Amino acid sequence: MMFFELLALLVVLSALFSYLNHLYLRLPAAIGVMLLGLLLSGALLGLQALGVGWVQDVRVLLAGIDLNAVLMHGILSFLLFASALHVDLAGLVRHRWPIGVLALCGTLLCTALVSVLTWAGLNLLGLEPGWPLCLLFGALISPTDPVAVLAILRRAGVRESLRIKITGESLFNDGVGIVVFTLIAAVVLEGVEFTGFSVLLLFLREVLGGVLLGLLLGYVCYLMLRSVEQIQVELLLTLALVMGGYALALKLHVSGPLAMVAAGLLIGNHGRLLAMGGETRRHLDDFWHLLDELLNSVLFLLLGLNLLVLGPDPTLIPACLLAIVIVLGSRLVSVALPIYLLRGLHRFSPRAVRVLTWGGIRGGISVALALSLEDLPGQELLLAMTYSVVVWSICVQGPTIPRVAGAMAAADAAADDTSRAR
Repeated sequence: MMFFELLALLVVLSALFSYLNHLYLRLPAAIGVMLLGLLLSGALLGLQALGVGWVQDVRVLLAGIDLNAVLMHGILSFLLFASALHVDLAGLVRHRWPIGVLALCGTLLCTALVSVLTWAGLNLLGLEPGWPLCLLFGALISPTDPVAVLAILRRAGVRESLRIKITGESLFNDGVGIVVFTLIAAVVLEGVEFTGFSVLLLFLREVLGGVLLGLLLGYVCYLMLRSVEQIQVELLLTLALVMGGYALALKLHVSGPLAMVAAGLLIGNHGRLLAMGGETRRHLDDFWHLLDELLNSVLFLLLGLNLLVLGPDPTLIPACLLAIVIVLGSRLVSVALPIYLLRGLHRFSPRAVRVLTWGGIRGGISVALALSLEDLPGQELLLAMTYSVVVWSICVQGPTIPRVAGAMAAADAAADDTSRAR
């Protein structure tokens, strides 16, 4: 099948599933599309079990889609920029300490906990995975996925201060997580030896370099936007910023995701306020909202259809269930400890840990990183655990976040009433 035909099929299925979800399921769009993709994958696997031959052709076709390349070197740049466009920079600055600590310390702590617990748990199950697999699983599953988190939070009803913390953490911790994953993969798979100083230098180059490049390119685009008043030209400038900026970040070996977040924050705040008229802002919002919805639908459709490619292995179910429990427990500790340490500097709701833990959604980035480890012994086990955690977090945690957030809001309101009555 030609590239255009494959792309057309994915867009048609995304549109059809979005339509069915809107009419019948009424779930957040990303969850509904992925759930219908999973159901389609399950139906095709059932047909294959019954001896229907053409299902294997579909599996081969889908296996030919490199999800790692499609996401990490393609649509992720657009999704992160589109998401950052609508994030309040003042809110991020106001909550910079909890966001920074959760994105950096929380991610590193979660990586360590998941790695150790996975090694211990899988050995108890008799699988003997080895440290490389456990370390890589901890690194790729610990960061929350900004694409999944932001797609779900739009309808979650989370109060603004907590939504900013969750959004900010998810936007920045994926850059941190990808750097940690790259370091661990270089050590355990390629035998590269790092000193403490070289690790720090690489980390600073990737993280700070990505942020600085994004701010620089965003500022150049901002100056160009200020000098013109032509909607088509301004939209093309933002499109060029994303495509050219991400490609340049990869060429310079700095974090492309963080570069896009920084550029999107600058254009979405200062650029929107000082470089655009009202009509341009409306067209900019409409254009990037449409692109965001389209690419989100295609991405979550691919995640759903990926079940057909992986093919469920019943013998790995205990390991998958264990992985879900380990990731949730590690997320709880890696959120609770930083919040406890920051209580003297920043006010948190008493139930913030619960919402931050349940709102730690994993998504396509984790699956894409797992798929990149083709030469890793035990990759099938790693993929199964990763995919199970992603499906659980999106299809179970995602739809119930509004309920958890609503219960939290009601409890906080009752506490406020009691405090005023006293």
